[in-house]
Amino acid sequence: MQRRDVIKVFLVAGLAAGLGAKAGALNMDRTTQASFDTVMAFMDAMGKGEMDKMSALMADDMVWHNEGDPSLPWIGPWEGKEAILAFLPIFGENFQTTQWENTDAFASGDTVAVFGKMNGITMESGKTIGEFTFALRAKVKDGKVVLWNWFEDSFAVSKAYHDH
Repeated sequence: MQRRDVIKVFLVAGLAAGLGAKAGALNMDRTTQASFDTVMAFMDAMGKGEMDKMSALMADDMVWHNEGDPSLPWIGPWEGKEAILAFLPIFGENFQTTQWENTDAFASGDTVAVFGKMNGITMESGKTIGEFTFALRAKVKDGKVVLWNWFEDSFAVSKAYHDH
């Protein structure tokens, strides 16, 4: 599987770019706006499978932490750009996103929060999870993502993964 195909599992994360363009407030300070723009660009690159762009937006010591059932092969934390880029194919082999909708996004200083709903299929069981909500807390430093802290309905995801 090519890296570009692996990242396509994030399917419509590119919608984040549209949300980002609409969600930027006129009164955001420069740091807040830059953080917001960086996170939205990272999500957009994920949705388009643009690994080079993702890599360029990642700090070398970035941490990607997925909350949830540690028996799922993509639950982190994953520390460092190289480890994260190695983990993404594992995620892609195990989870296919079928729905992604960012519903809210906020930023303050170096911190960005994105909330939405999604759905997917776990490849282990072939089961659809059912629509669930997600939350993301990201941090940006010097124009690079340093933290990607992902929260989802880990019970629903784990149940679908293990339901054979």
